[in-house]
This record gives sequence, C-alpha cells and structure tokens, in this order.
Amino acid sequence: MNDGHGAAERVARGVPVHEALDTTSPADWVTLDSGVRQLAPGAAVLLPTRNELRHLPAGVPTPGAVSRIALALCHPNGRVRLAALERAAGAAALRPLLVVRCADWVAPVSHRARELLAEVSGRRLVPLAGLILFLARRERGGSARDLLDRALREGPGTDVVDLLTSGDRAVRRLAHRVAVDRRLLTAAELARAAAASDDIRVQTLCAEAALATMGDADVDDVLDPLLSARSPQVRSAGVTGLRRAGRHGEAVAFLADRARVVRACARYVLRQVGTDPLPLYREWCADPAEQPAAAAGLGECGTGEDAETLWGLTAHPVSAVRARAVAGLRALDAVRPDRIRPLLDDPAAPVVRAACLALRPYAAGLERDWLLARTAPEVPAPTRLAARRLVVAQDRARTRGLRTAR
Repeated sequence: MNDGHGAAERVARGVPVHEALDTTSPADWVTLDSGVRQLAPGAAVLLPTRNELRHLPAGVPTPGAVSRIALALCHPNGRVRLAALERAAGAAALRPLLVVRCADWVAPVSHRARELLAEVSGRRLVPLAGLILFLARRERGGSARDLLDRALREGPGTDVVDLLTSGDRAVRRLAHRVAVDRRLLTAAELARAAAASDDIRVQTLCAEAALATMGDADVDDVLDPLLSARSPQVRSAGVTGLRRAGRHGEAVAFLADRARVVRACARYVLRQVGTDPLPLYREWCADPAEQPAAAAGLGECGTGEDAETLWGLTAHPVSAVRARAVAGLRALDAVRPDRIRPLLDDPAAPVVRAACLALRPYAAGLERDWLLARTAPEVPAPTRLAARRLVVAQDRARTRGLRTAR
C-alpha cells in the first residue's frame, strides 16, 4: 500500500494516477482519498477548482484530465467533489473513486455517486468488488455492496466463479455465498472447495452445502475430500455426512481424531445406531501409542473410574499420549494440581502446554517461588512460557480475590 499523502502529492504535481498508486489495491484508493485532504498548503494550491472542471474538454477524459478529476473527487470541498462526479461518470479509470464517493459523508455527494454507480453495468462492477467490500464497513458503504451483490446474483455465473479464487478474503466469502445460493458448483466441487480453503467461514459454508446437495451418485466424491481435510470443521462435517449416507460404522476411525469436534461428531454418529464408543476408548487406551487422542476421547465420554487409566498414561513414553491424557483429565474434571505440576517440566512442549491449561484454574494455589524459578532464562522455553502464564493467572486470581473482599 502506498502512502496516501505521497501519492496525492505526486498526482497533484502531474504524475498519472496509474503510476502514483497501485490501482488494483482498494486500500490505495482510500489512502489517496484521505491523502488529498491532508496535502500541505504548498501542494493543496495545485488542486483543481470547479471552474477548471467546467472547462475540461467534453467526452472521455484524457489521461491528464483523469488525474485532475481524480483529485477533484477527493477534494476537501464537497461542492468540488459533487461537480467532479459528473465528469467521472463515463471514465472507467475513475470508477474506483465513484465507489469511494458512495460512502461520502456529504449526503448530496454520496446520493449522486450511488445514482451514477447504479448506471454502471453489472459486469463492470465485478472488478471493483474488493474496493466495494472494503468500503462496505463504513456507515454509507452498504449501497455499493448491494449493487455488487445484485450484479453477482443476476449476471453470468462465470463472473462469480472467477471471484472464488480472489486474493481478497471478503470477495471470496461473498463469491462463495452467491455460488452456493445460485447452485453454480456441484456437491463434489463444494466439498473440494471446503477442504482446500483456509477460511473457516468458507469451509463451513461449502461443507454444509456439499452435504445438503449430495446425491447417491456422488457420495464418495463429496465425503472423501471432507474426511481427509486438514480443517477439523471440514472433517467433522464429513463425519456427519457418514450418518446421512448410512455409513455410520466408518465413524469409528474418527473417534481418536486429533480434533475434539471431530471426535464428538464421531461419537454422535455411532450412538445413532446404538454403538457405545466408551468400550472402544477403554480398549484403545490399553495401548494408545498408535492412537494418542484416544486418551482425550476417554476423558470426554468416560466416567470417574477412567481417571486412574488416564493418570497412568501421563507417564507414557509417547509424548502425544501424555499430552492427550492430561486433556482427558481436564475433560473428566479429574485434575489434581499436585500430580499435574511435575508435567510442567516435561521435555515435550505439547505436554507442557497441556499441563499449563490444566493448572490455570488452580494457579492461585501454586507455590509462587516454584513458578518464578521456572521463568529463569536457562529453563527450556516451553516451561518458561507456561510458568509466566501461570504467574499472570495467579496475579489475576489474587486481584479478583482482593476486589471481592472489599
């Protein structure tokens, strides 16, 4: 993103707009707008006047005139901005500033800008999607967004599909919502989109839509990408899909998934056909090296009698099992600070993090000197960080206690 003040001064001194800023960047147009209003007096005298705008040649503006109109569209004086709108209407290069003026704080300016933008054909709004959504956060930015939404819903589906891979997250989200509503993607394509996305909103939207539109013929094409996705939310949707497909038994493989939400979905699916997951967890916890998360699952659905099994697993040679056993004890509400405390010195970072989480509710009762000793520079980083967090939790607990006492 360019500096708004610098870009504005360059344009004021004759540099073409397309050279002074990145015209593909929504933020650059917004900073140009604010930059013109912040010009130093020496550069501000270079801004166009309404008289200059009246004397510009009619028709499509020349590159030089585009720069002058652009400055006028960002002018501190609302009357100049309003006059510039009439000269900007037919210039494609100035449409981004037409969008900016739709969110103008001067009502006549924003009203006229919205009228002019409404005359722009729907397909020509699509390249402005990033800027429109960027400005939609402003108080008056919603009208341009409505025009874009209508253009995407009523225009060619290819325009929507092209935006699915946009570099702008807000644009991708809107495009996926419209694509789902317009049924522009097959169930299999939606499943692949959910699995490939790193945006939880897109993941959830596409996964749910894939399951809702899944037919008998494409069950594997939908479930395979969902069940193998990296995202826990997408995998959990896939496990839920097993129930819809009548393949409840396959949920067993996800009882020991690394994500709690997936394990919970797997248990739900199995219980729908009368399968109790608890005996499976107990069986796996006899030798959990291959399925470390079985220890966490045991805590999530076990009983008080399973606590000793989990305590035994806190000394397991596999660090992942130790960490999951601590998580299982937390889920079972069976944490004993005196027995968890030594795990803060565990050589494995995941175990230390799990112990820290388990000890946080009991921080006020931990020995202060014992914690402070573990914040020393020579202590391994995971333990040092965990100890600092517990010291902070201890201070907060004590502060709350003092306030309550008062």
